[in-house]
Amino acid sequence: MNNRSVNMKVFEGAFPLLESPRLILREFNEEDARTILAMRSDDRIGRFIARPEMEKIEDALGLVRRTRDAFHQKMGIGWAGIHRKSGKLIGSCGFNQLDILNLRAEIGGEMEVESWGTGLAQEAVRAILEFGFSSLGLNSIEAKVDPGNRSAIALLHYFGFEKEAHFKDRILFDGQFRDMAVYTAFKGSKP
Repeated sequence: MNNRSVNMKVFEGAFPLLESPRLILREFNEEDARTILAMRSDDRIGRFIARPEMEKIEDALGLVRRTRDAFHQKMGIGWAGIHRKSGKLIGSCGFNQLDILNLRAEIGGEMEVESWGTGLAQEAVRAILEFGFSSLGLNSIEAKVDPGNRSAIALLHYFGFEKEAHFKDRILFDGQFRDMAVYTAFKGSKP
């Protein structure tokens, strides 16, 4: 009998604050809404994400509320990535979904264009993967990506994610079907 389970105590008390050399990963708050709106309305950031561009501040505030609610309902954990030096919100990353029964989660995120290529995404992903495997007790973490998103796939490979699936015409968005690939890292993956 398997008595392994997700550490649900993570969801009790304060939101889990994560830190890396250049980032603080904290819970979202309403003051983050304007930056979220700017990122979610930038077609360069959303190019590989099948979702409509965000148009109103109310939509960003709703996303903040849903992200916070997901944590309190023990369904996901979304972190705001704050650059230590500037104090500026530069992106978001977290577990969009938790599959508690199977000790599995889905990771996802986005980052402002100005921070691309700086290694900050690696810092955020490293901290979140470590939290997922060590603190939450996950066995596997998956990412669903557009097969054309070479930067995201390179980041996943860096952390030892393996391609598990490629779904043809998986998502209907803006009248067109798009493929989706699933990459997974397992507890004990590199680095």
